[in-house]
Amino acid sequence: MTTTASAPDPAAVLRSKSYVSLLILCAAVGAPIAAIAYFFLALVDFLQEWIFTTLPASFSGGTAPLWWPFVPLLAAGILVSLAIKYLPGTGGNSPADGFKMEGAPSSAQLPGILFAALGTLSLGVVLGPEGPLVALGAGLGALAVRLVKRGAPPRVQTMMAAAGSFAAISTLLGSPLTGAFLLMEASGLGGPALGLVLVPGLLAAGVGSLIFVGLDAWTGLGTFSLAIPNLPAADAPSGVQFLWAIAIGLLAVPVGAAIRWLGVTLRTQVERRLLVITPLVGVAIAALAVSYAAITGMSSADVLFSGQTALGPLIENVSDYTVGALLLLLVCKALAYGLALSSFRGGPTFPALFIGAVGGAALAHLPGLPPIAGMAMGIGAMCVVMLKLPLTSVLLTSLILAADGLALMPLVIVSVVVAHVASARFTPLPTTDGAKLS
Repeated sequence: MTTTASAPDPAAVLRSKSYVSLLILCAAVGAPIAAIAYFFLALVDFLQEWIFTTLPASFSGGTAPLWWPFVPLLAAGILVSLAIKYLPGTGGNSPADGFKMEGAPSSAQLPGILFAALGTLSLGVVLGPEGPLVALGAGLGALAVRLVKRGAPPRVQTMMAAAGSFAAISTLLGSPLTGAFLLMEASGLGGPALGLVLVPGLLAAGVGSLIFVGLDAWTGLGTFSLAIPNLPAADAPSGVQFLWAIAIGLLAVPVGAAIRWLGVTLRTQVERRLLVITPLVGVAIAALAVSYAAITGMSSADVLFSGQTALGPLIENVSDYTVGALLLLLVCKALAYGLALSSFRGGPTFPALFIGAVGGAALAHLPGLPPIAGMAMGIGAMCVVMLKLPLTSVLLTSLILAADGLALMPLVIVSVVVAHVASARFTPLPTTDGAKLS
């Protein structure tokens, strides 16, 4: 007769001296990991500005020429494919698989993740920084515990990796609570053991946030924030808007499914001839951006990048876009997003938010749908279709809309739930024998 070892009692672990030591270590590493994440994001912003504005202006003596995106996107394809093929760790996880919490990368894999992320984000590829930040934070957290306590149990290394991820992602989202919420839902944590991982992560993220909000006169670099200021006030939801919430939730499903299908299908071809096809994918993304700019007269930056910084100007200046421009932007951004998922390294969140906002803005030209409400519902619906995280999708939408978030919350919740259920209903369930369940 065999017996299996029982899982440790969470209450006993919480009272142990080793857990207190772990909390102290988490507090110690939270600040440096948050600082590294901050300077990583600041470096990406600097490189984007220099590559897409300063550098081409120095050649042309004015604004960047229309064709300029071909240069950095071709370079992105070359550099990222080299990082994926020749550096350990294949540059991190493929974003075509969605936002996932997996094991911490090894120390040898961290340079490859950093190099692939910089090549993706700074050169205009349509992906966000959240995926690499989580991987880098986890790797640095696990490295810290290996340096301080050699031979630490796997459970301790897992907790430190999670704490590092909390600190890094909270830097991007501007709040320790938001980062914790995202990572909890993404990892599927739950049950009595939840607090054992949550408390160290919150502590690391909270101490790390002192780097930005300031501690006396020692620190205070400023914070990244998702909130968009000066938005028009949202009216109270109406019955017609609730019908629109259902419609937008349903419409988001085929759009998201098509983007994911493009990314996953093309990825199988890219992996066979990585060094050849990845640069071609970069050129294709540039062609979409240049075509959009040439046809509409708007900036190619609407199509390029993750959409994180472009989301605010889009919402604030949506009246400057015609229906045709919005529809073309939706198509070009969605195609560029799907192409980026297949070949590059980054996070899938912010392009989904931007595409949802564009789709909602286009639908707002129809009766009964105010632009701010349409964009809010589109953001939430597209986010949940691409990430499969309904609670996080609602929370991110409310943070982006700031004061309007509360008034629009019922509509966002309806669109998110409809999109989530419809997406799950039409996604085949995997089975061990390869059959599909309906």
